[in-house]
Amino acid sequence: MNTLLPLMITWLQLYGYPVLWICVCIAAIGAPLPIGLLLLATGAFAALGDFNIFALFITALSASVCGDSIGYYIGRKVGTRVIAWLLRKKRYRFISPKVISRSQDYFQHRGGWAVFLSRCLVPALGGTINILAGAERYPYRKFLLADSTGEALGIFPPLVLGFAFGASWEAVGNLLTIISILTLLLLIAIYLIVLLVRTLRKMKPGQAQTTEEETGESTTSQKKVQDSKFHHKQSGKEKSPKTTPFLATLRRVQTYKSTDGLHTGYSFPKETTSNPRRRD
Repeated sequence: MNTLLPLMITWLQLYGYPVLWICVCIAAIGAPLPIGLLLLATGAFAALGDFNIFALFITALSASVCGDSIGYYIGRKVGTRVIAWLLRKKRYRFISPKVISRSQDYFQHRGGWAVFLSRCLVPALGGTINILAGAERYPYRKFLLADSTGEALGIFPPLVLGFAFGASWEAVGNLLTIISILTLLLLIAIYLIVLLVRTLRKMKPGQAQTTEEETGESTTSQKKVQDSKFHHKQSGKEKSPKTTPFLATLRRVQTYKSTDGLHTGYSFPKETTSNPRRRD
């Protein structure tokens, strides 16, 4: 993309502010143009007296907001139809309706931060975020507020740095490019870490529930075993009096006394009056 930069700088020196406005607007729509380096160069030219830095700031801000709005309306006209087609299409469906509904809810709640951060931290994602905001029917007033503030914070630093460093703006541009790439990688790493933490938190309750079910099944099985043992003991106790040795001997003594004719029913025999020692 740096091969286009000398051509853009040549046009800027020939035609001035309109070239800057057109280039910034096309880049805001989604074209991959090196606008950051172009703003550094225009800031350096302003230090030499070729341009006014405040006029450059207003030109770049208006062009970026206009390009972002065009991308928003493209997403609103085309993106909504694509989403509706994905919701209706049943065969060869790559994205489920649940994922689309979740993305819509997420963008409605946190879309402002996505728009704002894509302007000042990661400008390469600006065109994609504009189309997504339009496709998700994010309110345009909120989009315009987040877009204008983010673009103002994204345009002001390169203009000031180019104005401050002057001829060494190319070295500053390389440094800003490296910082932008590192910021993008850092954001991706943070997103992956947050996603990993959320998945681990979702997995812990499921594991706890399975362990509780396993422990519940083990305790119920132990209770069943204990109950069976208890019932076995109870039945043994009920059957044991029939086979007790003491009761067996007592029955033998009772049958012996009853057959002998001495007495019946465990009562002692009566003595006669004539002979007390004689038994009836």
